[in-house]
Amino acid sequence: MRILLALEDGRIFEGESFGATGTRVGEVCFNTSMTGYQEVLTDPSYRGQIVAMTYPLIGNYGTNATDQESSQPHVRGFVIEELSKIPSNWRAEESLDDYLRRWEIPGAQSIDTRALTRHLRTRGAMKACLTTEITSAEEAVQRAITGEGVIGMDYVREVTTPNIFQWDPDDQLSRKWSLQSGDQVLPPIRHRIVAFDYGMKRNILRSLRQRGFGVTVVPATTSAEKVLALNPDGVFLSNGPGDPEALPYAHEAVRGLMGRKPIFGICLGHQVLGFAFGGRTFKLKFGHRGGNQPVKDLRSGKVAITAQNHGFAVDPDSLPTEIEVTHVNLNDSTVEGMRHKELPIFSVQYHPEAAPGPHDANYFFEQFAELIEEQKP
Repeated sequence: MRILLALEDGRIFEGESFGATGTRVGEVCFNTSMTGYQEVLTDPSYRGQIVAMTYPLIGNYGTNATDQESSQPHVRGFVIEELSKIPSNWRAEESLDDYLRRWEIPGAQSIDTRALTRHLRTRGAMKACLTTEITSAEEAVQRAITGEGVIGMDYVREVTTPNIFQWDPDDQLSRKWSLQSGDQVLPPIRHRIVAFDYGMKRNILRSLRQRGFGVTVVPATTSAEKVLALNPDGVFLSNGPGDPEALPYAHEAVRGLMGRKPIFGICLGHQVLGFAFGGRTFKLKFGHRGGNQPVKDLRSGKVAITAQNHGFAVDPDSLPTEIEVTHVNLNDSTVEGMRHKELPIFSVQYHPEAAPGPHDANYFFEQFAELIEEQKP
């Protein structure tokens, strides 16, 4: 079946439909990861977006319940060059085609994803309409123009947990996957923290538990007073979707926790901290999405290859003098990490828990544990 990808600037791509049929509108962006397409699909940070994969062959190892980063996919649509129709992996439970059909997400293959990526790099990420129903290119473009994108959107309320809960109280979900049962022992809980769920990936929770954290997950709208009533050893701010400026409730809550508890933020949590510090963010031209982003630690000079998924960045010129920029992106010099010079607070823009990888940055969880240890009487 024919499918159209119509961009709001009038550019049209035509391909072959797979997955579900229908019409979806969202911001179209590209991800440069070579593996991990199921983690991309189920990352809540992609709420409201149509994702195009730059790697040409997708679906070759199928899908399975273990690799999901949340309970369901969150992308509006999925665009690839070539679909592998026969998955070949002993862990596969379902083909990518069947998986998207089950979750009612339209997919497009036989799209020139290289041309699409070059166009988005030149013109910037923009709204798009992915449709099997609209045959008129002009009508599809108009749907893209009038549809909702990401700027000004609070998608966090759509993906956050509705209730407070304890992560993995029976220690059954956080073990490292291994063929050897002897590698499955988790360390005892050293610190009990509260994690704000702005759209948190499951591997973050697994990674925290593997480093000795007991985690209480709270909704994104939870106030500072309610968090302090839980008396945690520290506070974690998760990743999530949408525009960080559209989350005043999150800015206020984090501002109320500064100086009261050690805080560690990643991705959207990093941007929320920027607003809590008194700064602001700006939208990147086409974002950082993939597993190959080079980041330099300005204190040590070391470079890490990192996994990222964000379309906004903290404006360094807006930060007060007590905030130090600790990490920068080597491609465009944007802020990738910061810390408070006086309070036990730090954050990074990228993903230390990266699944499927790379794992250069997973030491930040241990740094958070050390920071908590330093603050304990």
